Amino acid sequence: MTDPHVQSRPVVPAGGTTDEGAAGGGVAVRRAAVLGMPVEHSLSPVLHHAAYAALGLGGWHYGRHAVDEAGLAGFVDGLGPEWAGLSLTMPLKRMALEVADEVAPDATAIGAANTLVRCGSGWHAANTDVAGIVATLHEAGITAVRRAVVLGAGGTAQAALAALRRLGETAPTVLVRDPARAGALRDTAERLSVAPQVIGGFPDHPVLDAALSEADVVISTLPAGAADALARRAWDPTTAVLDVIYAPWPTQLARGAATAGCRVAGGLDVLLHQAVDQVELMTGRPGPTAAMRAALFAAAEGRG
Repeated sequence: MTDPHVQSRPVVPAGGTTDEGAAGGGVAVRRAAVLGMPVEHSLSPVLHHAAYAALGLGGWHYGRHAVDEAGLAGFVDGLGPEWAGLSLTMPLKRMALEVADEVAPDATAIGAANTLVRCGSGWHAANTDVAGIVATLHEAGITAVRRAVVLGAGGTAQAALAALRRLGETAPTVLVRDPARAGALRDTAERLSVAPQVIGGFPDHPVLDAALSEADVVISTLPAGAADALARRAWDPTTAVLDVIYAPWPTQLARGAATAGCRVAGGLDVLLHQAVDQVELMTGRPGPTAAMRAALFAAAEGRG
């Protein structure tokens, strides 16, 4: 019987192959894939296939499968020993912890994983979004954070708390519309032993301008358009701004901050660096950042 929670036919990844064939046309000896619902627009196959090509891993193949929460456990249970790892997007990141045999500390603290890696006869859950944010800020010249502002309280905001903790910021300001909906973020903060100040009323709270003016790093995890009100503020050019949106790009927030002279990074940068970490976890080889970056940005530009 066909599982209604798993797409019955593999989605064709970038490059025109399916899960039934390996990159380069050979027989796949190692497999990985991105799972989610929806998943057809994922750029993960572009990133991972670029890595395999650069690393000379001709027998590796990376596909994508539309799988929802109810179908995840069955999908994972049905994987053979040739499967090295899985990338997980929405809505599977929290469910991943339930199918894993081991869970990395960051994933435990955040309560979500975006990666499952084969470990012996089971699966290890990790959250490479944290490493992706840290590496993106490093690339923007940020090696330590004195004062940070996070916009939003969802899963990416929780990963941002863990990333900022690595960079020395344990008491960021978190600006949200409704503090009553920030319970999961507060739980993550407690597990991370950090103490964010959660302030509601975004984007109209009177403390907002002062908080942004004092920040050396601002991370927006809000949906497209939700931070547009900040685009025309008088940004301090010493502030680094990370907006995790990657399409459409640049966002109004990113454009406004860049015009003011700020260092600006976007969601494609985070997507790149979290995938670099995933490649190393799955293959045991350092992810080839330059090759993956070139492939990712070419694919994103091609989509317009």
